[in-house]
Amino acid sequence: MTDFPPVRYGILGAANIARQFTRGVAGSSQAQVVCVGSRGADKAAAFAAECGIPRSHGSYEAVLADPEVEAVYIPLPNDKHAEWAIKAAAAGKHILSEKPLCMGGAEAVAMFTAAKTHGVHLREAYPYMSQPQTLRVRELMASGAVGKVQTMSAAFGFSIANADGTPKVDPANIRLVPARGGGALLDAGTYAMSFVRLVVGERPTRVNAIARNTTTGVDLTVAATLEFPSGTLAQITCSMASSFHRNATIIGDAGIIETTYSNHAPAEGKLSLRVKRGIPNTTAFETEEVDGADGFRLEAESFARLVRTGTGWNGATEAESVDIALALAAIAKSARDGGWVSLG
Repeated sequence: MTDFPPVRYGILGAANIARQFTRGVAGSSQAQVVCVGSRGADKAAAFAAECGIPRSHGSYEAVLADPEVEAVYIPLPNDKHAEWAIKAAAAGKHILSEKPLCMGGAEAVAMFTAAKTHGVHLREAYPYMSQPQTLRVRELMASGAVGKVQTMSAAFGFSIANADGTPKVDPANIRLVPARGGGALLDAGTYAMSFVRLVVGERPTRVNAIARNTTTGVDLTVAATLEFPSGTLAQITCSMASSFHRNATIIGDAGIIETTYSNHAPAEGKLSLRVKRGIPNTTAFETEEVDGADGFRLEAESFARLVRTGTGWNGATEAESVDIALALAAIAKSARDGGWVSLG
């Protein structure tokens, strides 16, 4: 039970991830989806009927004008996040935007500035950050369980293209279209970069990356090295031509953490991580199991608490989101032009 009425969400767009978000939120006492808008009334109506959403609108503007909508969820293509977040802020709506927040650091700053100007909350949606699995990692880091982080790696990949860069899916898929912000880096790589930023706790000073591209012109596989002011070195990899994988290893001077930093819990409802507390190779890893749930529901409820009470958000902070956007842009530049790229 909660001591506040559920926050009423409107969804901008009828993408598949919007369908997953709606199903995840269904039944929540803290968040509810009250409408969806699409570029066509028929498409919006069909989506609403399929997902049990009470109302639909034939435009995004209509969602922003809907007086019942308190917050919007933005699952649009990457190149549209900044535009519609800024419009939503001007309409007085709180904004939960899908990752990546936007296409670069300047857009991120503009989005947060608009939110502050109009007195609304803006946050970047990472379901895994609201999972108890990741909250436990935060606790372990805060307690110094593994000491000072020396190195870490985060990887995420799946398969929608072949190793030679040819698509396995429709080439019009937005993940394969350069103009829509497609590519492995702004999809899977966003998760890996966000987790590194969460763990290290600061903006990288410089990055160096290499990429292989699809035949449609977006990055297929990316590997990047990051250097931080504290001296920590990190690596991220992401791919759209790999067997599914999602894992991270945090190596400190006093121990190690291994995690899948998962968006959603499996059917049995448990997630786990492995922790080594100690330096010798004879020190055994301990497995910790934690409860888990649908990540979309967890993040939507966390954002609802922020909207209603001003506290309770357990996802990415403004500083983290801006740093992630800057780092991703620098990685893309390094992969494109070669060599180290410094972050301002």
